[in-house]
This record gives sequence, C-alpha cells and structure tokens, in this order.
Amino acid sequence: MAWEAFRIALDSIWTHKLRSVLTLLGIIIGVASVVTVGGAIGGLGAYISERLSSSFASNTFIVSRFARVNVSSEEFEKLIKRNKNIYPEDMRAVEERCEECEAISPVIRGSDDARRGARIFYEASVSGVNADMPRIQTLDLEEGRFISSFDVAHARPYAVIGSGVREELFGAAEAVGKEFKLGGDNFTVIGVEVENGNMMGQSLDNNIYVPYTAFLKKYGLHRSIQFRVRAPSEAAMESTQDGVRQILRARHKLRPSREDDFDILASSAVQDMVGQLTGAIAMVVTPITLISLVVGGIVVMNIMLVTVTERTVEIGTRKAVGARRSDILMQFLVESALLASIGGVIGILLSYGLGVIVEAASPIPMHITFGYILIAMLTSGGVGVISGLYPAYKASKLDPIVALTKS
Repeated sequence: MAWEAFRIALDSIWTHKLRSVLTLLGIIIGVASVVTVGGAIGGLGAYISERLSSSFASNTFIVSRFARVNVSSEEFEKLIKRNKNIYPEDMRAVEERCEECEAISPVIRGSDDARRGARIFYEASVSGVNADMPRIQTLDLEEGRFISSFDVAHARPYAVIGSGVREELFGAAEAVGKEFKLGGDNFTVIGVEVENGNMMGQSLDNNIYVPYTAFLKKYGLHRSIQFRVRAPSEAAMESTQDGVRQILRARHKLRPSREDDFDILASSAVQDMVGQLTGAIAMVVTPITLISLVVGGIVVMNIMLVTVTERTVEIGTRKAVGARRSDILMQFLVESALLASIGGVIGILLSYGLGVIVEAASPIPMHITFGYILIAMLTSGGVGVISGLYPAYKASKLDPIVALTKS
C-alpha cells in the first residue's frame, strides 16, 4: 500500500510540474533559511572563538583590577570601591613565587600615533609586554625577533609592529632596524607581525608591542596594570589560579574573611560567554526562521485541497474498485510529505550555495551542522504530513457514488 501511494504521489507531482515547483518554493525558502542561519551562527561562534584563542590562549587567565564581564552597574561600583590597583611589583612577586606559572606577561594597553617622516599611522594599539607574551598568545613574526628579557630589563626603545603599521610607515622598504616616532619618542623596529586580518570590522594589524618597562617610562609609572598567566595544563588551571590568588592576597595583606581586591578572569570563562551568546542568538533566530516553514506548510495544504477537488473522480473510481479509506488517506499524506521532503532536500542544497556566497563575501566561515539539517528535514517533513492531514481526511471521506456523479 505504501509503495502504491508513493508511486501515485510521484506521478501526480511529475504531471503537475509547475504547480509542484510553486508549492515547493515556501518549503525550499524555509529550509534554506533555517540551515543557512544555523550555519552562520555556528560559523560566527567558531570565528570568534578562533580569534579569541589567538589573543587569549587556552590554559591562561588574566589578573587585573577589573577583569569581569557582563557586570551590573551596582556591582561595578562595588568593584571600584573594593579593588586596588595592580602594579608591576605584584606581577614580579607572582613571577618569583608561583611555581606552577608557566609564563607571565603584563599587557598594558594604550593608543598613540606612529610617525616616520611624512607618513603617519593614527591611533595604533600600543601594548607593553615582556618576553613571555608569545607563549601566552599567538604572535607569529614575518621578520625580525620579539622583545627579549634584556630589552625589558633595560627599558630599551624597541618595538614589534603589526603588518598594517609596517605598510603605512615603511611601504616596500625594509622595516627591521629602522626608527620611527611613537608619540614624540624614537623607537627601533626589531620585528614585524604576520598579517592577521580583521575581527568584526576591527583591524588586528595595528599593534605595536614594546617592553612594558619602556611603556611605563613613556606613559607613566604609577598606573594599574594587568598581567596574563599561563598554567601548565587545563587540569592545573584551578590550582595555578589559587596559587596566584594566595600570593596577591598576602601582598595586599588581606585577612581570610575579606574578599579579593583584584579580579581573575580565565580564558574558559570568555569561551563560555561566547558559547552562551551564540546559543542565545540561535534560540531567538531559529524559531523565527521556522515560521517560514509554517508558511510553506500552509501553501502545501492549500495545494493539496485543490488537488483533492481536481481528483474527485479518481478518488471515487479507486474507492469503487475496492480502495479503502486508509488507502486514500495514505495516498494524499504521502504526496504532501513527499512534496515537503523534496523541498527540504532542495533547500539544503540551496543553503550550501548561500554558504559559499557568505564565506566569499565575509570573513565568517559557515558551519552547517548535521543538527540544523536534521531540524530542517524533520520540520519540513512534519509540516508536509500535518499540512496534508485535512486534505487527505477530506479525500478519504468522499462517497464514491457522489464522486463519480461529478464526472
């Protein structure tokens, strides 16, 4: 019975090609929307995570006066009153006493104009770091070397510049070993980063890294800093954080009953926040795109009602020669489900084409997962069955004598 119903449904769809195509459009657009949006959300999450991992590697955490994210205004006011500045002496105490800390580097940020003759790079992102920075975040150099411990100890005016700064200040000329002005002071280029591109419209090639001692000497010694710490492994993250916490609490003379007067933010917390953000977007956007599938189901129902009306004589003839109500019901249910399923397959193929266009037009990759494909196919098939229920029931209820007299 199922095979017979499938054969009749396929024959009906093929006979009325134009009508079938127009019926499929709603399902195709709905499925393509669901899968494409799902792929874009997954790709956005992967893109942000990849970019974050390059600047905020796994098994690392930040120690700062303020490091928390998504805090309320009341909580932020509390942190301002409670937390104290973090100074280089605090970081050096952690370097001396923390046995589990694999790498430690300050990250003191600011912005300034870089000049070389008549060439100016406005608002470069200037970071004061030490020799451990490449062990904490991805820092690949195209030429030259990175800042050394000797450079930091002697506050040497050396700089590693991003590819965007290099292109603007030096063009095609050699950059390593040449001087440029950062603000009003001369710095010598010792290295050039590889091109990193953009993240959410913000350039990642506008960086200038200098020894943090030179940064403090230039921009002010008495300022709060933040520093990053790398733990030996993910399993050692918690114990490493506890070790750093105890060192800083001892330096700040905090009693056991008092809260920390500093913040610690782990890279895993940032990754979790990204996951929650993309999950929230998916929860809001996916149901909206599924509405288009409902609209497609309404179109299928309308067409199936027209089909029942057109094929009244056929239904009467089948029932007159012995077809049961369940046979007629199965026939029209299979036809509506088949229509929706074909639309689902075409919609998935269309979504892959749209994904190629999105990847070509933007830096965000498309991650079309099996989960979204399954949701789209089950929804489209379900919509087809549900949309065909009433037309199929109406067809199965037709009296064969009445149906034949309409011929």
